[in-house]
Amino acid sequence: MTTPDPDEPQRRTACLDPLAALRTPGDPACDVYLTGTVFLDIVFTGLDSAPVRGTESWARGMGSSPGGVANMATALARLGLRTSLAAAFGDDHYGEYCWDALAQGEGIDLSLSRTVPGWHSPVTVSMAYEGERTMVSHGHEAPPPEPAPECPPPARAAVASLASGAAADWIAAAARGGTRIFADVGWDESGRWDPADLADLAHCEAFLPNAEEAMHYTRTDCPRAAAHALAERVRLAVVTLGAEGAYAVDAATGETAQVPAIAVEALDPTGAGDVFVAGFVTGTLAGWPLADRLAFGGLTAALSVQEFGGSLSAPGWWEVAAWWQSVQSLPGQDPAALRRYSFLERLVPPPARPWPLRRAVPTIGFGRSS
Repeated sequence: MTTPDPDEPQRRTACLDPLAALRTPGDPACDVYLTGTVFLDIVFTGLDSAPVRGTESWARGMGSSPGGVANMATALARLGLRTSLAAAFGDDHYGEYCWDALAQGEGIDLSLSRTVPGWHSPVTVSMAYEGERTMVSHGHEAPPPEPAPECPPPARAAVASLASGAAADWIAAAARGGTRIFADVGWDESGRWDPADLADLAHCEAFLPNAEEAMHYTRTDCPRAAAHALAERVRLAVVTLGAEGAYAVDAATGETAQVPAIAVEALDPTGAGDVFVAGFVTGTLAGWPLADRLAFGGLTAALSVQEFGGSLSAPGWWEVAAWWQSVQSLPGQDPAALRRYSFLERLVPPPARPWPLRRAVPTIGFGRSS
């Protein structure tokens, strides 16, 4: 069970629906569909350095949260999108905790998920220090995906993770049903970087790799060149550039855009890529201009790395509103840089509290009355 968050009622009132003006009675109940593996993430914080072999290190803080595909699902839900997750959950206290945190804490629809008898939850322990993290994971072979991926539910969009050497039939099925597919990809441990692994891009609207992934798959030595090469395979190629922001090519219109990153002190980069995708998907479904979508994805990712944990750190509209109010009042701000984010004026709710904000850290073991 999760520790109660005393700010939750206020947080929910500050959560807006970015698609409110577009909704019609005939719309699907789901805005975004995802499927994948849920991990239990245990994050140790407050470490002065990496653990040293043969010694015991004490962390000054610890947080627990659902991880894996739950990072993306949480990021989408906190931005006000109606999110449906199809995943297997372990038949243990960890699985119960993750289910409760996602369904009750984040309002994610888990009607397509299930608990697998006798299967324990995959676990990742993450140690955050010096703006980086070291992770150790454990888990048994995952059960077959459920529900049958050939029958995804109607949805405005879906986020798919392209896997090396494995096509996902549900992607083509969802696209045929009118779902807009946004794809990302993981690091290819085999080192092959076979472009054939990106065959499902034919069914996708957008592909959002990082610079290294994009250059490996396209055999280029420049992220922008990689984006243009990928735009020959997918309508919208978005390459994240780390501290340099993100670059996008729209193959349908010929438009390109680049937005610089926001300079922040990064405490933990876990889940930042998922948060960027969630911000970009939100802006795309809402019909924003390409540069605004890149800026919003970068902003939400920048807010997330200032907190520890994956799904723990995903920002909602409350955090976005507080940042926008705060940054406008800081001395020495570049007016041109502020104008880049002026589109937030018509979107964000009045901030409920001053910036910076800090979240309660969920902890396994406490009941709701604790």
